[in-house]
Amino acid sequence: MARSIEQERVQLEADAKKLDERRRMLADRERAELMKEVEKSGMFKGDPDQIRALLAGVKKLGIAEAAKRLTA
Repeated sequence: MARSIEQERVQLEADAKKLDERRRMLADRERAELMKEVEKSGMFKGDPDQIRALLAGVKKLGIAEAAKRLTA
């Protein structure tokens, strides 16, 4: 049986909501994994002022430039 245009539209809307939720969940998982990596690196063991200064430097330079300078 053919679906009406309105039924198809409703189904597409529901699918879009499910996809958005999956994307949000994936982003949350990625963020959690990154935090685990930061913890493993020992970065949180540093002095809070040093960590803040390092983060300010990364923010000022941008991720790509900071990574380039740290690996040089």
